[in-house]
Amino acid sequence: MSTALTKNFEPATIEEKWYRHWMDKGYFNSTPDERPAFTIVIPPPNVTGVLHMGHTLNETVQDVLIRKARMSGFNACWVPGSDHASIATEAKVVQMLEKEKGISKHQLSREDFLKYAFEWKEKYGGIIYHQIKRLGCSVDWNRVTFTMDDHYYEAVIKVFVDLYNKGFIYRGARMINWDPQAKTALSDEEVEYKDVQGKMYYVKYRVIGDGSQMSEVGSKNSEVGSQKSDVRSKNESEGLDDDAKNYIVIATQRPETIMGDTAVCVNPNDERYYHLKGKKIIVPLVNREVPVIFDEYVDPAFGTGALKVTPAHDINDYNLGLKHNLPIIDTLNEDGTLSAEAEVFVGMDRFEARKAAIKKLEEDGLLVKVE
Repeated sequence: MSTALTKNFEPATIEEKWYRHWMDKGYFNSTPDERPAFTIVIPPPNVTGVLHMGHTLNETVQDVLIRKARMSGFNACWVPGSDHASIATEAKVVQMLEKEKGISKHQLSREDFLKYAFEWKEKYGGIIYHQIKRLGCSVDWNRVTFTMDDHYYEAVIKVFVDLYNKGFIYRGARMINWDPQAKTALSDEEVEYKDVQGKMYYVKYRVIGDGSQMSEVGSKNSEVGSQKSDVRSKNESEGLDDDAKNYIVIATQRPETIMGDTAVCVNPNDERYYHLKGKKIIVPLVNREVPVIFDEYVDPAFGTGALKVTPAHDINDYNLGLKHNLPIIDTLNEDGTLSAEAEVFVGMDRFEARKAAIKKLEEDGLLVKVE
């Protein structure tokens, strides 16, 4: 007796039937034997949600490879699992608790929070495993591993300690991405970049000592090529020659970081600033005396051609600080408020501190203009 084929392919019925058959027969189970081994450990998807198209692509490629190896006589083993993705998962669990239960993370003990986190893992980890099955992936379900399983965790710690003892892992101060809400470091992959319309604040920094040579720079620049003349003309149009004998003007997008400045940097080939060699500068708001340094990193055509160096704030400034042995003044607390190191606006949120810094610079007559 023949059965007529349906007009349209019905994947739900066909795929479920055959995957269940494969599972019942144990076709994908792997036990070490005399055959050469061929093993893939699935890059564990995060338990923060469900699979996306990228996972589908990866799982398809791996399934093709493992099935080809299995058919070629290898003892093929494809290990499934999921990743705790602690930072992202914590954010999801915190959102869930606040939205669904009205509970703040800070109201819970570590043990209670972990209980909710593992409930989340069971829910979304189960969804992910179901999706892997629906894709028809030929994984060995007897080997499912979660990255916070005891044996897995112990193996990670063992390797970590071993690498540390061998000198391959060390602890040092580095510039990182910091989340002031979760109070944790973030990898570059967890940072979302976007272009925004910003403002450039032109601020006067007082030069210590006789600045009379500044007046000679203008005439010297007028004698050089048209490119440098254009730079000078641009600066004059921006009002940068105002009080030129006593001040150098610096353009910055973040005046709230001024309190962490430990140097002012200019390009050694920028003739406008030759007279500043060996000079000191007074940092506004905190009246700190810092040196003028010279480095080709600075673009003479950007802003005023003079850069405030804040090693604790920006990766490029940090590298300049290392190169020129500058002190590092971290003006921020873990929650994004200003620390005691800032000296002013202490305890104020960084964005509020920006407003306060702008106001104070205006009151002190140090804010030339805003673009």
